[in-house]
Amino acid sequence: MGDETATEIVLDDPEPRWPAFAAVLAVGGLHTALPSYLIFGPRWLFFALVVVLLIPTVVFYHRGHHQLNKIFGFIVISVITAGLILSVIFLIKVLPEHRETPRDLLISAAALWATNVLVFALWYWKLDAGGPHGRDQRPGHPDGAILFPQMTLDDDQSQSWTPNFVDYLFLSFNTSTAFSPTDAPVLGRWVKLLMMVQSIISLTVVALLAGRAVNIL
Repeated sequence: MGDETATEIVLDDPEPRWPAFAAVLAVGGLHTALPSYLIFGPRWLFFALVVVLLIPTVVFYHRGHHQLNKIFGFIVISVITAGLILSVIFLIKVLPEHRETPRDLLISAAALWATNVLVFALWYWKLDAGGPHGRDQRPGHPDGAILFPQMTLDDDQSQSWTPNFVDYLFLSFNTSTAFSPTDAPVLGRWVKLLMMVQSIISLTVVALLAGRAVNIL
């Protein structure tokens, strides 16, 4: 799930990809925990689609086909993003119908909130500074669209430091929790737009849906 440039200069210690792959699988698993009226098609369909798309993504990465890996990576993230948005729309739609139980609402809110964190962490990880493959081609992280605190330190460690998936996951968690960046200011416009969308989804799930579930317990 990386990017390809004209000159391939990959560092000896590339960023591990398994946390991102695990996040994609976790999104698929969370989707199966949703009530049936929040899922499009059979319960197994979404998870199966994610696995089918993830397999060639992993294979292309290990074989060094970075352009194909990039394409399938974007497809995988786009599919799980579409699944998240559809489930949120379905949940809002069923609220006036009073079909949901308090337990279903709490489970749905928790699953969708966690999915929101993972999905947008994948987007930040995928797009920032050329993606993981682009970051692997240069020492340090001088030109990212997100200003991590390590980038502001004036020492040798800051010159060689580069973010990995956990850093983007932390950023995404803060955005869904505080509805804004916390320790890492954003510089790029595309990051600001993504954070706005993420905050809207999080606010909808937490403030409206989970709040109503608590009130009717």
